[in-house]
Amino acid sequence: MQQQNHPPYTLAIAQGESISLDPSHFTPEHWQALAAVTGTSKGRYTTWFVRHPEANQDWVLRHYWRGGLMEKFSKDRYLYTGMANTRAIAELALLEKLHAEGFPVPRPVGARVRRYALWYSADILIERMPGCRDLLAWLEQGPLDEAEWKALGVCIARFHHRGVYHADLNAKNILKGPQGFALIDFDRGEIRNPANSWQQANLSRLRRSFDKEKGKLPSLAFDESCWQWLLEGYAAA
Repeated sequence: MQQQNHPPYTLAIAQGESISLDPSHFTPEHWQALAAVTGTSKGRYTTWFVRHPEANQDWVLRHYWRGGLMEKFSKDRYLYTGMANTRAIAELALLEKLHAEGFPVPRPVGARVRRYALWYSADILIERMPGCRDLLAWLEQGPLDEAEWKALGVCIARFHHRGVYHADLNAKNILKGPQGFALIDFDRGEIRNPANSWQQANLSRLRRSFDKEKGKLPSLAFDESCWQWLLEGYAAA
């Protein structure tokens, strides 16, 4: 990872990234001006899908927004305790490590941090994994078979065995595509000593997300047998 200063911004460029980046690349307005926005994903806030016109690469641009109680005080500013501790730089570094080790995660591109005295805001650019959709979108269309659920369990176990803690493991942060399953959105993720306590809590969070989505859409292709297949794959890994 290389860091570049563009006051009041600091940019971090992923190791091996050949495309030159400047602070404007981390704004949706830059891509809109180039007519290079290829789509959006809208939850509480918008994530932008963009295509670099010269490199012919598809990227995801995400701004870091606060949630919960703190959102009432500041929507996107965080206390600055050092560049390595910022949400974007930490996530970029984790993705860089996992991608280099061959884990199914998006290739990191770069991150931008803007300082406001004691506070900062941040953005990240990652590759858009070709042919992938989030697991929720797949389950809205129809069921996965037993082998696919077990493969998902194996995928999650692989991360857990490495000590990878995903702070928000849910159905929307799992992608499925031609190469199988992948995990995205490693904000607040970290490498920990493997331990049954946090690993089971991680799985419980995922189960709650399935149940929540099933409550909103009863036709969602998820039931108890799906979960048991996932757990069987996880245990066998």
